[in-house]
Amino acid sequence: MDIDKILQYYFGYDTFRPHQREIIDHVIHGKDALVLMPTGGGKSLCYQIPALALDGTAIVVSPLISLMKDQVEALRSNNIPADALNSSTPTSIQMMIMRRCIDGEIKILYISPERLQAELPLLLDKMKISMFAIDEAHCISHWGHDFRPEYLQLGILREQYPNIPIMALTATADKVTRQDIIRQLKLEVSDESGIFISSFDRPNLSLSVVKGYSQLDKYRYISRFIQHHPQEPGIIYCFTRKSTEELSHELNRRGISASAYHAGLSASERDHVQDDFRHDRIQVVCATIAFGMGIDKSNVRWIIHFNLPKSIEGFYQEIGRCGRDGAPAETVLFYSLQDVVQLSQIINDGPDEEQNKVNMSKLRRMQQYAEASICRRRILLNYFNEPYASECHNCDVCHHPPQTFDGTTVVQKALSAAVRVHENRGVSALIDILRGRVTESIRRNGFDHLKTYGVGADLSETQWRDYMLQMLQMGYIELAYDHFNVVKVTSLGWEVLHGQHTVQLVNQPAEPQPSPAPKRKQLKLEMPVVTSGGFDSGLFERLRRVRQQIAKTAGIPAYLVFNDQTLRLMATLHPRTIEDFSRVPGVGEYKREKYGEAFLQILRE
Repeated sequence: MDIDKILQYYFGYDTFRPHQREIIDHVIHGKDALVLMPTGGGKSLCYQIPALALDGTAIVVSPLISLMKDQVEALRSNNIPADALNSSTPTSIQMMIMRRCIDGEIKILYISPERLQAELPLLLDKMKISMFAIDEAHCISHWGHDFRPEYLQLGILREQYPNIPIMALTATADKVTRQDIIRQLKLEVSDESGIFISSFDRPNLSLSVVKGYSQLDKYRYISRFIQHHPQEPGIIYCFTRKSTEELSHELNRRGISASAYHAGLSASERDHVQDDFRHDRIQVVCATIAFGMGIDKSNVRWIIHFNLPKSIEGFYQEIGRCGRDGAPAETVLFYSLQDVVQLSQIINDGPDEEQNKVNMSKLRRMQQYAEASICRRRILLNYFNEPYASECHNCDVCHHPPQTFDGTTVVQKALSAAVRVHENRGVSALIDILRGRVTESIRRNGFDHLKTYGVGADLSETQWRDYMLQMLQMGYIELAYDHFNVVKVTSLGWEVLHGQHTVQLVNQPAEPQPSPAPKRKQLKLEMPVVTSGGFDSGLFERLRRVRQQIAKTAGIPAYLVFNDQTLRLMATLHPRTIEDFSRVPGVGEYKREKYGEAFLQILRE
């Protein structure tokens, strides 16, 4: 089959998402690729379709056993021969899988990085390998948010298999991490060829931050939030194991089915919680960040962060675990300075001083996101070097916009100061220059002779820090955290400097006053409501019940039958014939034959 037929037959889609076709063609022609695509953006198809189109078996390196299990199960549900090798695979099953790989019966083999090293001399030399796919590739980089030492051995693949294409995939990697991935894996790619960066925008996710709540207030908020999302699965990320257990106990006391998940549980206990969640036997998992990376569950409808995450990369990856099917999903982040203090202490106690500085810089960016008074989506996308110059209208700041003013001149002054010091100074030094401060550093470097020296003396240091923060969040500047956090002007910033764009800044008073703490009696827990659109919600619920019955009989998670978005489309398009049914996005030929009549019976009624 060609790739269009593979897409339709196995996965039920008529068109590719942006970049998917060019990535697939690139790898099919034997070339390496670095793929940056958000969770839910279609990364897996980028290696699954070449694996089906090429002769031989694709080797997919994956960090978590649970993730392998989910992905293998999803592929098999589409009639694709796939399997996994990891530490949990019994010896007898291992031998059978290895024999099938050598015989060419398995098209996609998932394997852990540790197991890959063990199998290199035997299995891989005897089988025909079509390609290597390194999933969660940021794990190979010290600069990434989830570095794993066992990933460092993967550089050997290029040396031992120079003619086999390698695809590295990740949902979260900034410029420094990307370059490290390329270097560590010895990928033969360049800015002109082989690096594919998809939009990080997930417009179906709403973004909200709730500040200053006590633990009791959080419990109340979460309880009401879940009441507005009946039967919709969600994950609550907590900082400590104790918090996950206390929260799950409190939710169960309030009549909400929930379980805790953390590294302190036995492997069997963790597997049990994950299996219950995948099969919708529990609605909520209260987890440390150890949970979710191995979840390929498309119908998670909401994510709540009980505490502040360590970095924007981690936060973005975690919220990406909801709404993977493209249907509306909600995210809420609780924020308090106590979280910042606790995380700062943990980071500063780390053994590597250089790494501690990097991690503190990333924590500050996470803190700035939580405290922001501009569109939160702009902050996220600009952090990943994706210019986003408008408001999203799907975050709490856009719903309740602050007062703004024309700050173009203010921004131009700051950008000009950065350029005149050759983009080689940090925020504090630039503010000293703008305010015309007299310091030994300024005199020694001759900065007091710059045209920008003292041009911002009318603004306080607090105002300048806030405006510089807004410039960073809106993508006009970026911080080179691998080079002393010096300020660099982005392409968007140069456009402002050249007078091609105006800038609206949020007004910052010269002497900001702290906001009064809300009176406990007046505390209002506003619940965001996502409208489902113009489809038949009653029909959707009936289709969901049919899906659950089919899944229960087959012993598989319901979302593997059809995801929520496909059911929504059925409830919108109302197909009556098997031909119309097959045109619904997400309905491939295999699933049409297997499930079509059961759903059509309800649709015809």
